[in-house]
Amino acid sequence: MAKQQIKKMGNNRKLLRPFFLLLLVALLAVAGFGALTIFESEKPVIAMGEIPEYIGTDTTLDLTLSDAKSGLRSIRIAIKQGNQEKEVLHTDYPRQGYWRKAGPTEVKEKQLVDLKKLGLKDGPAEITLEVRDYSFWGFFQGNLTRVVKNITIDTKPPKINLLHATRYLKQGGAGIVIYQTSEDVVHHGAQINGNFHPGFPLSGREHTYIAYIALPYEATAIVDAKVMAEDLAGNKTAIGFTSTYKRANQKHDTIALSDSFLATKIPEFEEHYPEMKGDVIEKYLYTNRNLRDINNKKIHDLCKNPAPERFWKGVFQRMPGSPRAGFADHRTYDYKGKPIDEQVHLGVDIASTERAEVKAAEAGKVVFTGYNGIYGEMVVLDHGQGIFSLYSHLSQINVTVESLVDQNTVLGLTGTTGMAGGDHLHYSMLINGVFVNPVEWWDPHWIGVTITEPLASSNSH
Repeated sequence: MAKQQIKKMGNNRKLLRPFFLLLLVALLAVAGFGALTIFESEKPVIAMGEIPEYIGTDTTLDLTLSDAKSGLRSIRIAIKQGNQEKEVLHTDYPRQGYWRKAGPTEVKEKQLVDLKKLGLKDGPAEITLEVRDYSFWGFFQGNLTRVVKNITIDTKPPKINLLHATRYLKQGGAGIVIYQTSEDVVHHGAQINGNFHPGFPLSGREHTYIAYIALPYEATAIVDAKVMAEDLAGNKTAIGFTSTYKRANQKHDTIALSDSFLATKIPEFEEHYPEMKGDVIEKYLYTNRNLRDINNKKIHDLCKNPAPERFWKGVFQRMPGSPRAGFADHRTYDYKGKPIDEQVHLGVDIASTERAEVKAAEAGKVVFTGYNGIYGEMVVLDHGQGIFSLYSHLSQINVTVESLVDQNTVLGLTGTTGMAGGDHLHYSMLINGVFVNPVEWWDPHWIGVTITEPLASSNSH
């Protein structure tokens, strides 16, 4: 009997062995998975723009920190200068569990570096950024990502020395400002009447810049005229400059709209802008108002990134022909004897023979060719440092974008595309997207007095 019981117990043990083995494997697997999870060794990720080399009074660190596994435990930013270390930021995140995502998986931080509060001085320093996660790796301390970089603390704004500012500015007129800065600057230029005009370095003159400025045709005074500069640390400064406002003689005239003109023009605009609705007059008003604004915005945007080099050399040439309309002419549009609209003409119209050659007014780079609403087929040239010229109503375009041209280059032929009643060239000049009077740029005396002579005299300072 005893032998049978012993034999039976042996058989039971044999049967239980695989079960315990499977249980042990399962427990080891769970333990291994848990260990791999809570003891994961993947470090947190710091995704950010480059830590700036210069820290100024308004420097903000823009950080994106992440840890997809155990989650973020803490963030610490400190600046060390000499023997003292100052904490800029220290944040601990509460534990949310003991497995995955015990802390936040992503954090976005915008941290202002308050140098005054930290009590740090101008000069060399060292910034440290430490991010730790909730892993049990590293003797339960978690994985650590650490970034250390040498920086320079600079709280002093650059100084600006104004060398020249155009003395008189007419409505729709242009001018220049020449200035020096005491150090390298990254964003600088002149502002006038709400328009910012970037500065460009003058060759061979350290920290010396020129900004071409424009007074809008509708300006009733000169306001907010100043030169601004920002250094590598983000410190900003500004000084005012004075120019005398001069009123321009702006012509007012009336244009009578005929049914034949509308019957010719409206289908052209409908082809390019099928969203037009209403009767003929409603479509005309949409074109003359809404589309005009859209077209002018496009032109303004084309002037946002001027070439830093000066392509042009001297006086801008005028196409031969008789003037048909002037800059800033105020127009009233009549239909059947009644006024239906008012607009301002932002260029000079020149009529010659039909399909006359249109040459570049000065050396430059082609930045646009194509159809642009009321301007029809159009070419825009960048002459460098914020100066642009525009040629419109063309019947043919001979150049391509990015090509370099000079005063002998034929850009195209005159025509009647866009809001043109007869074959002519509409010519405009712009300073950083602001329309100005082209007549100034055709005048050798104005070029000399306004630009050439001040550039030469300012070089002696």
